[in-house]
Parts: sequence; C-alpha cells; structure tokens
Amino acid sequence: MGGRSRPPAAGSASLLAALCILTLLPRGLVGKPAEEGDALHRVKRGWVWNQFFVLEEYTGLEPLYIGKLHSDMDRGDGSIKYILSGEGAGTTFTIDDGTGDIHAIQRLDREVKAQYLLRAQARNRLTDQPLEPESQFVVKIQDINDNEPKFPDGPYHASVPEMSHIGTSVIQLTATDADDPTYGSSARVVYSILEGQPYFSVDAKTGVVRVSLADMDRETRENYTVVIQAKDMGGQLGGLAGTTSVNIRLGDVNDNPPTFDQRLYQMSIPEAAPVGSVVGRIWAKDRDVGVNAEMEYSIIDGDGRDTFDISTDPTNLFGIITVKRPLNFESKPSYTLKVEGANTHLDPAFRHRVPFKDMTIVHVSVEDVDEPPLFDAPAYYVELAEDAEIGTVVRTVTARDPDAANNTVRYSIEKSSDPDKFFYLEITSGSLMTVRSLDREEVGWHNITILAMEMNNPTQISSASVAVRVLDVNDNPPSLTHYLEAYVCESAKAGQLIQTVTAVDPDQPLGGQHFSYRLAPEAANNPNFTLRDNQDNTAWILTRRGGWSQQDQTVFYLPVVISDGEQPVQTSTSTLTVRVCSCDREGNVMSCDAEAHSLPASLSRGALIAILACIFVLLVMILLMLSLRTHRKKPYLCDEEENVHENIVRYDDEGGGEEDTEAFDIGAMWNPREAHHPQPPPHPGKTRQDMLPEIESLSRYVPQACVAGGGLGEGSNVRGYVLAKLLDADSDACAPPYDSLQTYAYEGEGSVAESLSSLQSGASNTDHEYDYLSDWGPRFKKLAEMYGVDFDNLGDVYLKSMW
Repeated sequence: MGGRSRPPAAGSASLLAALCILTLLPRGLVGKPAEEGDALHRVKRGWVWNQFFVLEEYTGLEPLYIGKLHSDMDRGDGSIKYILSGEGAGTTFTIDDGTGDIHAIQRLDREVKAQYLLRAQARNRLTDQPLEPESQFVVKIQDINDNEPKFPDGPYHASVPEMSHIGTSVIQLTATDADDPTYGSSARVVYSILEGQPYFSVDAKTGVVRVSLADMDRETRENYTVVIQAKDMGGQLGGLAGTTSVNIRLGDVNDNPPTFDQRLYQMSIPEAAPVGSVVGRIWAKDRDVGVNAEMEYSIIDGDGRDTFDISTDPTNLFGIITVKRPLNFESKPSYTLKVEGANTHLDPAFRHRVPFKDMTIVHVSVEDVDEPPLFDAPAYYVELAEDAEIGTVVRTVTARDPDAANNTVRYSIEKSSDPDKFFYLEITSGSLMTVRSLDREEVGWHNITILAMEMNNPTQISSASVAVRVLDVNDNPPSLTHYLEAYVCESAKAGQLIQTVTAVDPDQPLGGQHFSYRLAPEAANNPNFTLRDNQDNTAWILTRRGGWSQQDQTVFYLPVVISDGEQPVQTSTSTLTVRVCSCDREGNVMSCDAEAHSLPASLSRGALIAILACIFVLLVMILLMLSLRTHRKKPYLCDEEENVHENIVRYDDEGGGEEDTEAFDIGAMWNPREAHHPQPPPHPGKTRQDMLPEIESLSRYVPQACVAGGGLGEGSNVRGYVLAKLLDADSDACAPPYDSLQTYAYEGEGSVAESLSSLQSGASNTDHEYDYLSDWGPRFKKLAEMYGVDFDNLGDVYLKSMW
C-alpha cells in the first residue's frame, strides 16, 4: 500500500495565486456611469467574476484564501456589507462582510464533495437593502493524488483445472481509485504480480490473471497464493499502490489411472456362510479425487465367476466380494477370481495416454465347517388311510453327515409337532410308523418335524417336515340333524306333512353323500305316521290319519333308519319325537301340554308364578322395614358415664374468671396480703366466700400477718386460710371445683413466691429448702424423703390438690 504524495509548497502557492484571482472590473468599463439624478434608471451590476478553483487537502494553519468579491459601488467607507450563502456558507466558507474576502475554514476533500454552489450579494449596511442582485458562483475542488488503488472484493479465491495450457484465464481483478480520472494520471491504474511467479501472470491493463506454467499437477501441488499490485499514476514513480491476494486451487481432472496395491489377494470364508455373505474387500487406488476416483469392479475370469459376485460399495471406491451360491468344502475347497477395476468417468483429453483400469487376482479358500446332517429331501408328503393298523410304516427318512468324517446320524421326532404321540420314529433307520389309531374326523393332517443329529456332535442338528394326510374311510354312520322333535296339530288330516328331516355324516366320500331313509321295522306298519324318501338326502314325515287329541295321547315316538351310500354301508337309527299340540286356524302352535286343559281358563301357570313372586317381594320389603325401625331405636352414643370427654364438654358451670365478679374478689388473687372481706352475698341462703389462691408451697414464705378485713381472724396466715377453705370444700358436696383458685400470679421475680423456674437453680442445691414438702401429706412422703425432709414431723394434714 502506497502513501499519499503532495506537490511542493511553492508550486501550490503559485497555483493558488493563478487560479484564485477574482477579476473585478470598474464600473465604467462595463457601462456608462450613472448621472446624478437618474435614480429611476436600472443600475447595472458592476461586479464580474469567474469560477473559483481550490486544491483539496490544504493543511495550512491559516484559513485558505479563495478569492475576493468587490462592487464598484463600494467607496471603501464600509457602507456596503457582503453576504455569502449557499452550500457550505458559514461552515466551510466564510466571507469578510467589509472587504469581500472569501476563505475556506475547513479541510476540503474532492472525494467527499467536488464542488460547492454559493450565492453572493452586496447590501447597504445601514438599511440592509440589496445594492446588487444576488448572483451564484461555483467553487470547484481540484484533485490531487491522495488515494491509492483498492481491491473492493479482495482477497480473492479462484480455481483452474490442473494441466491447463499457458494463457488459460483464471480470474480478472479490478482495482478502483477514488481520485479524479479526468484530471491527470491520479486514477490511471497499472497491475503487476508480486508473488506467484512463474506459475501465474497478470495483464497490466486488464488485471486478468493467467496460467504461465504448463502441466501443473494437482497431485504434486494443489494450492497457490498470488499477490497482485495495482499502482496509479500509470505506474510511475511516486504513484500510490494497493495490493491483494488471490488463492488459486488446481481443480482435479482424471489424469491418473487406478492401481491395485496388491497383485494377489488371499481371502477365506466358511463353507456354511449363507448366500450374500461378504468374503472381502479390494481397492484400486486412484490419485485423483471425487468422481475422477470412482471405480467399477467386475470378475472377468476364474473358476469362481458363478460362485462369487463383486459390487462397488456406497463410496464407489471399494469392491465388495460376496457369496453368490452355497459353498461346499467337500466338493470344492478353493476358487480363483480375476478382478478388473476401471474408472467410471474418463476425461477425453487424457484417455489416449494410458488405460484407466487395472487387474488383480483374488484367491478364495473355503474353510471346512462341521455341518449338520443333510436330509435327502427338505420335506416329505405321505397319504395314509385312517384305518391303518398300529405299527404301519408311514415313511423312511434318510439323512447323512455331509462332512468328510461322515458321522453316524440318529433320528427323533420333535415333541411339539406330535403332542398326542400318534407316531414313532426308529432312531437308527429313520422309519416313521404309527403307534395309535388314526381318525380323519378328529385330525385330518399331521405335520411331523423329524430331527437328525450327529452322534459325535449333538449340537449339529437339522430338521425336515413330514406332512401326513389321513385318507377318509367310511367308518361313521349318518344321523339326523337338528330336528329330533316335531309336532302335529289336533286338526291335522291324513297325508299332511309335519316335518322334513335331513342327515349328516362326518365322513367325506369322494362322490359326495347319498343318504337313504326308512322307518324302523317295528314302526313300518304304525297307523299314525309314514316316511317318504325324497332321494335328495331328505325325507318327509306324513300323517296317516286325522282326529288327533291331546286327551288321547300327547307324544309319539317314530324310529327312523338312515343309511349312507358308501362301502361298507353304515346305518344308524334316530328317534323322532312327535307331540300333539293345539293350534290356531293358521296352524300355529298354541299349547302342547295336556295339563293346560285342567287349569281354569282365567288363570294360567305363568300367572300363578307371577303372583307368588309378588308375594315374596312384599314379604322381603316388610322384613327390611322392620329391621330398619329396630336399628333406629338403638342409641348412637354411649351413656354419659362412658364418655368422659362428653362430660367435660357438657360442663356448663362457669368458673370464677375475671368477668365473674359475684364469685370472688379479683383483688384477692393478685396479692393475698391485700385481700379484704368480701361483701355479703345477695342471697343469704347461699353463702359463698372469696377464695385466695391455693399455693400451699408458699405458706412458709407468707408473713404471719393478719389480712385486713379478711375474716381470717387475728394472727392467722395464708396456711390457715387455705386449710379452712379446704375443710369447707370437703364438707360441701355440692360445691363445684371452681377453677378460680388456679392462678399463677405469684410466679416470677419480685413476687412472694419468687421464680418457680428450674433454670439457674442447678448451681447449688443447698440454696433451696424442701421442708415444705412435709406439709403436703402422705402422698408426697416419697418425694420428701428424696429431698432429705424429716417425714417423722409430718402431720396428719392432708391437702387436696386443687390444680
């Protein structure tokens, strides 16, 4: 990258002086001077100027002088004021309103703005009236070479096929120069190459990069970096320059033939491999890449052309050899293949050089495997009559060991294929025989699976299926189907059809069923019914007489003999039951029960059953209602004596609280020393005294002073007061256990009882005395003994706890 070059200061000054002179012509040179008194004549403008030119990038400390405006009306007395307006007025350009001198106060750049359009006017300084019409002038910025050429799209990436000829175009570069192309040579660019020779060159005028070295091989070197320079001023000394880089990659062409890295491949595969198994993989390497390296493989010769096949893998690079037919080590232990690999995409420019294919030999060895026995047929089909005797040989199967060892084979039946054990297989000979009688009507087909196992290797097992079709034998007699019961109406006449009978036979003769019907000998001459064989496997039952009545006989039994048409002929006798029924006029059965005639006409058996059912339902409902009523009388809750919690809830005698002012004096609870005698109760018959708090353990700390107005007597103390109240409570059976005595007003520091807390009392047990435990009665004897109280002095006083 080149720097900016600037002309010498002396040249710039002379150029500025030559280009920035403003020619102000005297007014008399342009026209006649105005006579005095000709105020109504138009005043002709008396100032003329041309375009202003100024060089860009002025770097002086003082404002750049542009030119001077002057009017011939200016007498030099300061009465005229010059005004400048338009583009850049006041910001880029300023004017001395007294002298008309124009200066540039900012640095000018032609590449930012090439010219400025300004307007100038002369006005009277006192009246601000225009003395001259407003006129426009242009300030043009003259270019200097201050911008180097640039490559706007660099760096560049390009590619060219390998083996390209000299002069092959690679890429065209274009550099831009911001300087004025119409002025001088500041924007005339010339290209040259700085790096990348001798492989590439660049056209000095057009910037086209071309190949300059023939037969460049991608396989030898693929990437090149070329540095291109663009210099203005036509490449002359002092011009500015810019550079860029071009990364050129040689594209691949198919100019290299494939080559197998081995001339002989050794492969092996077990003989038990199924068809389609992969034997191995071969690769004809190609120095080219992409589609130019794609291969196609084929087996062109060898004794394994029909046994093996070769295909190209999904990458089109490798050849995969697979099994085409089953292998047998005993018949052929090895194969030889001649394989050819060829390129699939050839370049016509290089096809004549070398053949783009190669050949190799593949030797495939078949490995011996201990194979299971091989049956002489994969499946067997046998037909056997169902009357075959037990022990009949159905078929003899044969299997052999295909290996060279030819081990002995043993046979067996797979249990799941013959769960009912109709057959037996002789273990050494493979003879399949029956051990149970066959019945086609039960099982028509038997699919038996035969297993063959090598004696020396029980894991080698093979199987074959034997399909046994049981052939039909006429061994089942026919019998009537469905209709074993018929009816005859009491109004039936002689010769009337009452039933059509058909027969069924589980046998399936080849010519179809042919049944014949007749009455049994004992019923052949009966006077009631006769049978007509229709010769189409059906027969009609007809009446021989009329006048049927349920009162005479309700049921008739008619034995029918059915015979089939196959040998040996099978015959059976079926009894048809015929009931005498009462029918309506259309012949529909109304009743076939003779007992219905003995019932009243208005009450049938069904009606009786319905009535009995209703009576049973009513009895059940009555029993349920009685049971519910008895259950309601039982109380849901236990007696009050059994539920202590309910007794507590129902306790409705309010104890003496702060709101119960009749029960006691609240003042007596705060301090027993200030207790006063209570007021007489409003009811004389029901006297009640205020109770002081019952804290017996405090009696030793209460002073033996008389409680003023307390009714306790002279010299009495709290102990005596409490004992008196306890005595009253013991003697009064109706006095409730008022909870007003349960107070904790004495607890805490500053009270008579002081703090009752056990905290801070563990430091010394000697500071506390437990003699008062002896005053609590026999119940606290054990506790008093534990704290060292002499219980011999314990009195007979028994205090009841009121807590």
